[in-house]
Amino acid sequence: MPQLFKIGSYVIYFWISEGRPLEPVHVHIAQGKPSADATKIWITRAGKCLLQNNHSEIPDRELRIMMRVIEARSADIIDRWKETFDETRFFC
Repeated sequence: MPQLFKIGSYVIYFWISEGRPLEPVHVHIAQGKPSADATKIWITRAGKCLLQNNHSEIPDRELRIMMRVIEARSADIIDRWKETFDETRFFC
């Protein structure tokens, strides 16, 4: 899984097996080993974050901090998505 960056002990990454049709731009967040069912954050066309699920059970305060960091780095994340998957779709 392509790791994008870390925030403390959490890894922010893409899950490579996203299926077809390809899902909209998003990242997963996990503490420790990455998994397909980890917390998922959609990234909008405007670079904002929308929580799809919090399966990693990240505490709310920590999750809000991570979402602010992801928003600040959204342009880089979208560029990496294009490089990784060769197409870009947005949830909204």
